[in-house]
Amino acid sequence: MYTLVWTAHFTRAAKKFAKRHPELRKKVAAVLRDLEEDPFQPHLEYHNLGGKYKGIQAISITDNYRISMTIKITAKEILLIDIGPHDEVYR
Repeated sequence: MYTLVWTAHFTRAAKKFAKRHPELRKKVAAVLRDLEEDPFQPHLEYHNLGGKYKGIQAISITDNYRISMTIKITAKEILLIDIGPHDEVYR
């Protein structure tokens, strides 16, 4: 089991995301629970980012929405960085 660490930026972004997309609240909650259990579950579509985002990973909420994060496997911690539409998360 992993520990989710919410950054201040992620907390603000998650609040905005929940207001803009109330229909996805349950989906996001389920994704975060699954992430906490095992971030490598196939349905989360875990992937490493490249370029200026090297060292950051992302998972999918839907085809259009992502959560970016860093995973410290040795500490079993997941540092949540951002949530939102694909193009905004990767800006």
